[in-house]
Amino acid sequence: MSVNKVILVGNLGKDPEVRFTGGGRAVCKFPLATSETWNDAEGHKQERTEWHNVVVWGKQGENCGQYLSKGRQVYVEGAIRSHSYDDKDGNKRYMTEIIAQTVRFLGGGAGRGAGAGGPSLPEEMPAGPSSSTDDDIPF
Repeated sequence: MSVNKVILVGNLGKDPEVRFTGGGRAVCKFPLATSETWNDAEGHKQERTEWHNVVVWGKQGENCGQYLSKGRQVYVEGAIRSHSYDDKDGNKRYMTEIIAQTVRFLGGGAGRGAGAGGPSLPEEMPAGPSSSTDDDIPF
């Protein structure tokens, strides 16, 4: 038995980017920052931020593009996927992504629709497993 599951709660590092495959399927990407704090041996507060590349497919991806923006806090549940590609100079590059199955919009942040008077946001958007390949991703 094996398990590939990750749960993250963090803030968007920039506005989500939504594109569509040749078949018309939406794919949304955004960087997500998670931070941890601790006191070092001398008692000084330390903080470390980790950045995650999140990919959201289908209608859930469209909703993320519509309602999320830089600074918004989200809960992401999904799987880790790594792949390699050649950059424009022919160098091999490696990327690790979180393929989201569930995204929940959390309070706070600077997200569009957040706060009084904004549209109500979907709280949870489950998605089915992705059957796409990296060649389907237009960016």
